[in-house]
Amino acid sequence: ALADLWYRANFGKLAFGIAMRRLKGLPRSTFGTTLAHMGLGVTVLGIVIVTTFETETVVEMKQGMTVDAGGYSLTFDGIRHHVGANFTEDRGHFTARKGGAEVADVWSSKRLYTARRMPTTEAGIMTFGLSQLYVSLGDPMSDGGIVVRIWWKPFILCIWGGTIFMMVGGMVSLSDRRLRVGAPKRKARAAKDAVLGAA
Repeated sequence: ALADLWYRANFGKLAFGIAMRRLKGLPRSTFGTTLAHMGLGVTVLGIVIVTTFETETVVEMKQGMTVDAGGYSLTFDGIRHHVGANFTEDRGHFTARKGGAEVADVWSSKRLYTARRMPTTEAGIMTFGLSQLYVSLGDPMSDGGIVVRIWWKPFILCIWGGTIFMMVGGMVSLSDRRLRVGAPKRKARAAKDAVLGAA
């Protein structure tokens, strides 16, 4: 995408100052296309990395136990019961450490809406740069433990970031006057009205 701008401005063939002026003179739709193509590339990159390198860990945990996922050590700190406006839930607290240092913490819960007796699972999400660690509570075990599912999704935010690039690219392209529907007609009509008014 950036190479397209490079070639359109003739960098490497013309003097730098002239090439910069050519770059600045390119229509907005060209920059919008570049952003959209960059966004598509970033999104595809995120999808490929997540699909290839994501990991899923399913383990029974008791309070104080630690499991490794995505290069982080995740410690289960225990469960607390909580009553909300229209639900009750059991909330599990987890602390993530790297190299022995605490870097994040998160709550994950199993929630029951009392009116409809409908259970749901609220996953806890920890974000590290462009990657995320998901923690979800499963079923309690007879020995006092609980099943915990942990997903490590590297570079997953590239999927959403690329989408934003594409959206911005579309907005930049639409801001190009040449692409505004009816703009030439309005300009011609205004010129005709001016001529008739002068006559």
